[in-house]
Amino acid sequence: MENWIGVGIWIVLGGFIGYAMKAVTKVPEEQPGHNTILVLFGAFGAVVGGMLGVGLFHFPHPSALSVGGMLSAVFLAGFMAWLYRLSIRVFI
Repeated sequence: MENWIGVGIWIVLGGFIGYAMKAVTKVPEEQPGHNTILVLFGAFGAVVGGMLGVGLFHFPHPSALSVGGMLSAVFLAGFMAWLYRLSIRVFI
């Protein structure tokens, strides 16, 4: 049960990071609907990053609430949201 709670925390944390990325990176002409996409990219990045972090740093005793899982979830959520914002700036 603890691992599912940790995955839920990754999803919520990634959503907040994705939404906060809107304030960090500005795009001049933004279309409506980007908030939802940013939250989804942040949550997806957090889940993938958290799984990679747990797999790499805590393989013998995996726990979603471990330090490696949380740090890599935060890093990949921020990276995915930043990459999306960068691609909007370049292609629009």
